[in-house]
Amino acid sequence: MKLLLTSGGVTNPSIADALVDLLGKPTAEADALCIPTAQWGHPLCGPVSARGFVSGLPPWGGLSSMEWKTLGLLELTALRSIGQDRWEPWVREADVLLVDGGDATYLCHWMRESGLASLLPALPETVWVGVSAGSMVMTPRIGGAFVEWPSAPDDTTLGIVDFSIFPHLDVFPTNSMDEAQRWATEIDGPAYVMDDQTAIKVADGTVEVVSEGRWTQFP
Repeated sequence: MKLLLTSGGVTNPSIADALVDLLGKPTAEADALCIPTAQWGHPLCGPVSARGFVSGLPPWGGLSSMEWKTLGLLELTALRSIGQDRWEPWVREADVLLVDGGDATYLCHWMRESGLASLLPALPETVWVGVSAGSMVMTPRIGGAFVEWPSAPDDTTLGIVDFSIFPHLDVFPTNSMDEAQRWATEIDGPAYVMDDQTAIKVADGTVEVVSEGRWTQFP
């Protein structure tokens, strides 16, 4: 799987170019599925913000309002009840999965419960575009400060990549560089701190920061 791990989505031309490069074609020729599941695990999210992500309306981002060949909705909490033989073809036929933020541990739980997590290794050409928690779920740990789902056993996530992500730098008062430094001490592993104008592109084992904003890396 190819990854475009963003903080705030496709927010500038550099990130948009990175997405097209991963897809190997314009977005207008790509079939996309959007996944809002992480929102249900975060107390600050709900029906209005979930609809905002799906519709692409501001201020909830614009991934779904980009020009796509087709755009569908995939709700992970529903997948177990309909069977993998039905939903797996939808995922395999998609060029890109657009995965929204919320709580990364909740998203991780439903990726595993639904069977999507175990399917990822069989999707080498599919592009995963994460926003906030949709990016953090691919990391080994998110840090206790980012766990908002009360049922989360800990802060561990899928570990598809070997680094952690501190998103939304300077967007919220709690997302300052000082807080990021404290967070990185808890993580105790490679980590990136990035603002909403920054993304991390991962393809063929290569990690590349794509940014028109502010970011830093903790070794």
